[in-house]
Amino acid sequence: MTQSDHSAATFGLRGQLVRTAALAGPVTVGRLGILLLITVDTAMTGHAGAQELAFYGLGMAPQIPLVLIGIGILTGTVILTAQADGAKRPRECGAVWRVAMWHAAGLGVVMLGLCQAGEWFLIQTGQSRDLAAGSGRVLAILGWGMPAMLLGIVTTLFLEGINRPVPGMIVVLLANLLNVFLNWVFIFGHLGAPEMGAVGAAFATTLVRWFMFVAALIYVLVRIDPLRYGTRGSNEYTAGVGRRLRRLGYPLGLAHGMESAAFASMTLFAGLLGPIQVAGYQVVMNLLAVVFMCAVGFATAASVRVGNAIGRRDRHGVRAAGWSAVALAATLQASLVGVFLAMPEGLAAIYTNDVQVAAIALPAITIAAIAILPDGVQGVVIGALRGAGDVWPATALYLICFWGVMVPLGYFLGVHLEIGAPGLMGGVLAGTACAAAALSARFHAISLRLPLAR
Repeated sequence: MTQSDHSAATFGLRGQLVRTAALAGPVTVGRLGILLLITVDTAMTGHAGAQELAFYGLGMAPQIPLVLIGIGILTGTVILTAQADGAKRPRECGAVWRVAMWHAAGLGVVMLGLCQAGEWFLIQTGQSRDLAAGSGRVLAILGWGMPAMLLGIVTTLFLEGINRPVPGMIVVLLANLLNVFLNWVFIFGHLGAPEMGAVGAAFATTLVRWFMFVAALIYVLVRIDPLRYGTRGSNEYTAGVGRRLRRLGYPLGLAHGMESAAFASMTLFAGLLGPIQVAGYQVVMNLLAVVFMCAVGFATAASVRVGNAIGRRDRHGVRAAGWSAVALAATLQASLVGVFLAMPEGLAAIYTNDVQVAAIALPAITIAAIAILPDGVQGVVIGALRGAGDVWPATALYLICFWGVMVPLGYFLGVHLEIGAPGLMGGVLAGTACAAAALSARFHAISLRLPLAR
């Protein structure tokens, strides 16, 4: 019996689905928790006023590409950790984590500096001086949390790579409770704090990011066996790790950057139409992002389990791990489409009680509902491709789908034809559908020809 046959006999379809769901569940909750921080910020800031929501939305727009570029560059942490763990070389896992921490610290400091130039950048994109000034203050404060965010992400990716996603999930859940309290204090001015609006939300988020990093770090230092996993001391296994991490990370960072910058461009396009349009569009994009996070857990599961299969040289396991994650995510995403279609008014009311903002958001929510499924599928398939180490072709496909389709179509519909937020969301739908089809075809092709079976 070949390795592939043995894997198939051992796991089977049910086993593949169970193992994928067991890893994806905590990761999904953790990723949702990270986005819930932004969602709570958005919702609480929205109830402080439409202009404050516009400040927060535009302030987040340039930061999200920076965050995702950093995550992309550091995603090799989970890939290399999963491959080492799958190959029964656990001490290499800690070496990967320690090298990745140095990379995260350096990237975080660079991004902190870039965030301080937010007002200048927003003015260059054509935003009004009032919008640029308010949003720039938000971005500058968020920048101080960038090192902590990237260090915390590396630590969480390490834990996920060794199949311990639950601690990261717990840290994120605790962080959300802290975030709600700090928002209440700083956005609305309680317990003697000044009423700071969007700036208060940014300040709360920065404090919470440092809490998350410190909590995750303490867990690793206290609960992970340093002898087994090599989390302390010897540099025996670190040779070449940084080079491998960067070789994976550069194309992943570029892919993340192109995708997130494309989405950020849509927010900037909304800003050209005025603060009410950007506030309405921010509501819809945050809703879509929340739903997308349900798929991100399965994307991470696909990366880890495909990486494990690569480590044990199991061709069948590569295909089964990737497609089982896609199937589970698509099923979950499809169930959420009806929620968007059935209660758009209720969803919009979470973020704003402004009639004008809600009027812009409602038709865009309907279009976003159609985009849920292709957006989730493309997110999971890219995770499977990353686990297989196939990164540059996927990056090229992102370039075509998001910058060749989504951005120009979104500008044409939203700005040129003045359809506004619904037009921008039409561009998002087209781009994600293109990416889902192209990336799925790529994974199908490479999973058939991986020279792994023995």
